[in-house]
Amino acid sequence: MNTQPPAGSLVCVGIGITLGSHISPLARSHIETADVVFVAVSDGLVELWVQRMHPDVRSLQPFYQTGKPRMQTYRQMVDAMLTEVRAGKRVCGVFYGHPGVFAWAPHKAIETARAEGYRAHMEPGISAEDCLYADLGIDPGTRGCQHFEASQLMYYRRRLDPSAWLVLWQIGITGDHGQNRFSTNTAYLQVLVDVLARDYPLEHEVIAYRAATLPIHPPRIERTTLARMPHLTLDAADTLAIPPATPMEPDPVTRARLAALDMVRADAVGT
Repeated sequence: MNTQPPAGSLVCVGIGITLGSHISPLARSHIETADVVFVAVSDGLVELWVQRMHPDVRSLQPFYQTGKPRMQTYRQMVDAMLTEVRAGKRVCGVFYGHPGVFAWAPHKAIETARAEGYRAHMEPGISAEDCLYADLGIDPGTRGCQHFEASQLMYYRRRLDPSAWLVLWQIGITGDHGQNRFSTNTAYLQVLVDVLARDYPLEHEVIAYRAATLPIHPPRIERTTLARMPHLTLDAADTLAIPPATPMEPDPVTRARLAALDMVRADAVGT
């Protein structure tokens, strides 16, 4: 009985956000040694850069079309990669940022490949979240940091903690329930403001953020108030970061329990 896995394989790698600066040696090796490379990155310049590493680089960008549901696009991406895996090829999927962050297709492609018996795994990359921490000087361990996709926050009842940082992803397509648009407008953004105003004062600071994709460009860091946020010019790459609005509230009951445990431990050590 043959227990060897099929010849084809898949690895999805992240090349980070800033062109040429974030790619790891392991990700580069996977690109250079693959039989076929599929690429979905932030712009054409980055795609051309990847093409310099391998003679057979195939863009996944043509699957995107205005008005076309993004889930249909993502499934076509998965099918394109898996077709080559099933043909016995070593396939490398290259994605900007981290291939597992806001990226349905890499997860699904790896899941499907494994279910069919092929070797498949993911190599992490520097994500926009990593860049945000560095550029805005945020340490998530200081006050905590909660992350939501902007539209998801509007469609579901989520519990926010205004004593921690709040990061809203894909703010530039807020309200896109059908996943077929690539922009938003002030009316949709005003709905988001109304949702956030349940926990944050309208005069509270918010920060529109976009990581730099080229080393010669600075990141976008634009500060305004929650009330004025709908008037920002945004695109799909923009993120909204909201600093803590309230102090952290002590929990005296839990503190008392922990203090009692400390006393028991101290007594045990002393005996």
